[in-house]
Amino acid sequence: MLVLFYEKLNLEFTDDCLNSWSMSKVPNMSLRKNIPSTASVAIPGQDGRLLATAADRNANPIVDLVVEIAPETGQALEIASGTGQHIVKLAAAKPKLNWQPSDIDPTRIASIKTWSSDKTLANLNTPIFLDATQVGWSSEHTNQNFVLLVNLIHLISVSETKTIIGEISLALASGGRSIIYGPFKRNGKLTTPGDKSFHQSLKATDPEIGYKNDTWMIEQVKREGLALLRIEKMPANNLAFIVEKQR
Repeated sequence: MLVLFYEKLNLEFTDDCLNSWSMSKVPNMSLRKNIPSTASVAIPGQDGRLLATAADRNANPIVDLVVEIAPETGQALEIASGTGQHIVKLAAAKPKLNWQPSDIDPTRIASIKTWSSDKTLANLNTPIFLDATQVGWSSEHTNQNFVLLVNLIHLISVSETKTIIGEISLALASGGRSIIYGPFKRNGKLTTPGDKSFHQSLKATDPEIGYKNDTWMIEQVKREGLALLRIEKMPANNLAFIVEKQR
């Protein structure tokens, strides 16, 4: 059995090498079953874990950024944790931060559990079900010192993106920080052939999803009471919006 996940093409590699961490972060999968041609494969192991080679290949730049930006202690929530390959690296890199992985898909939650069982990490909690596109989830996840969201915004609608940003703001404690990572338009433009191709394939799959504009994202985070600390350029033409809940 093969499990397909969205990926953005990285034209620096061969056609079947894709850019980013496992894009195994597709909300409402039951409603969005059409997979674009720009898909990668996460291969299930016998013990229930999912393995995506892109997750290992591109984890380090994001882990390095989290080490720099996230607090040393407190509560950390990862939205749409995907296969679980990366959460163990995050928990090991920030051992005094209490990490809560989450996902919407039972198969991925099982995979996260399996990857987590390989490590003895007292600061890594059991993964939970969380649909971050639903209004109100923040009420059960308040006082977060850090929230991480990787490679999801381009896979959801504008209204769902507004919901996620608003709920992240509500979930964060005063002074808490968040990183929102993924591929985005720059000033309304798709800047590489790979981005153009992937965005078009997403639109063909579901007209409501696709790349969001970087300037629109800036407006949204500010509207929700989040201060934009900076926008970090990341590998494979991705961006990381680094925001902080105003005190």
